[in-house]
Order: sequence, then structure tokens, then C-alpha cells
Amino acid sequence: QVQVVESGGGSVQAGGTLRISCTVSGHPEDTYCMTWFRQTPGKEREGVAAIHSGVGAKFYADSVKDRFTISQDFPKSTMYLQMNSLKPEDTAMYYCAAQAAGYGLCGKNWSRPKFHMYWGQGTQVTVSS
Repeated sequence: QVQVVESGGGSVQAGGTLRISCTVSGHPEDTYCMTWFRQTPGKEREGVAAIHSGVGAKFYADSVKDRFTISQDFPKSTMYLQMNSLKPEDTAMYYCAAQAAGYGLCGKNWSRPKFHMYWGQGTQVTVSS
């Protein structure tokens, strides 16, 4: 049974920083496409950043490139999203998702919510102006 658990999040002023974490357990033999999505009420879930646990390749949405950094602690199966220069428009519920996949499939599909089988409950990030 694969479990995905997020932690971190909270409230910060514009220009501030936050780090959120995600631990994926129950999958010692697989490599995963591990992705951060975010969603605000009335809008579709948006892919923010992803990392392939096997090769460490990283993928970013244009809206967060140069501000957000995704990383992993492979032995601990934990993924981090360091968010710098936060803007009010970054306010959203952030979800961690995982899908067993090779690097190629991860690269092509990371931003698609339906590609991912395993999801966390989400963690709220609020950025005030």
C-alpha cells in the first residue's frame, strides 16, 4: 500500500519563503514520478514541479521556474519544494502525487493529474500581499 503524506505549508507575506515536504512510503522497489500540484477553488489542478526519483530529473511549470526548487532525499523517499519569492497568486492547496514510472513517461506526463495514482491530502499555502 503506497502512502503519500505532505507536511509544511502555512502563511507568509509576499516575497517570503516556505518549504513543503512529501514522503512516499510502501514502494521500496519502484522509481516514481513525484509531483507537486496546486489548486484554488473553481480552478483545475495545476502541475507545479516534478522529480523522477530514479534519475533525479526535474520539471517545472513556467509560472514557478526560477522561484521554486524541487529536490529529494532518496533514502528517505522524501521530496521537497522550496518556494522563494512567493506571490499572492501562489496561494493554493498544494498536493503531492506519485506514479510508478520511468523517466520518459514522467517527463511527458508529469503535469497531468490523471497520470498519477497516489495522492496526499494536501497542505495549504497562503501568501498575503
